Amino acid sequence: MTHQVHAFEPPERFVAGTVGPPGERTFFLQARGGGRLVSVALEKVQVSLLAEKLEELLSEAQRRFGVELPEPVAVVGDNDPLDTPVDEEFRVGTLGLAFDVDTATVVIEAIAVGEAEVEVELGEPDDDEDAEDEDAEPDEDLDRLRVRLTPEATRQFIERARRVVNAGRPPCPLCGQPLDPAGHLCPRHNGYHR
Repeated sequence: MTHQVHAFEPPERFVAGTVGPPGERTFFLQARGGGRLVSVALEKVQVSLLAEKLEELLSEAQRRFGVELPEPVAVVGDNDPLDTPVDEEFRVGTLGLAFDVDTATVVIEAIAVGEAEVEVELGEPDDDEDAEDEDAEPDEDLDRLRVRLTPEATRQFIERARRVVNAGRPPCPLCGQPLDPAGHLCPRHNGYHR
């Protein structure tokens, strides 16, 4: 089975964004460059974790390799909507992060969800062949989006991703679940509308 690697090293634009009204939003990572536009769908929690882990990666790169990092972005950067058309290339299953010391860049890799989920076995493997298969990369035949960003571009991505995640429905102050425009049945109020 053939797979595609959509590589942008570096992209003209790399952002997280959404399509749809709050409560029904679909989250995307979108890369543009060289006349190409690639959009991949993912979950809100993946966008949130990606921003968090990128921040940790930058801090670790500064600590271990002495990389000079720009200050966190205080000014609103790229706040434009996603480029159109937003055609989903694939749904992201795995996100990978790395810091390339030679070029002082951050590498983000979004890998498609596998068609056959890996089964978890309880107990010991029956023979050594199973153990050897576990060492092989399970997603080597899956589509992927690979982006290489400077630390400054990474900071801009982090800030936008956080704005996108926080732009949804406000949380209920009692239970933390998202509030719908018509209210919601709060478990803390024994099912009464709030």
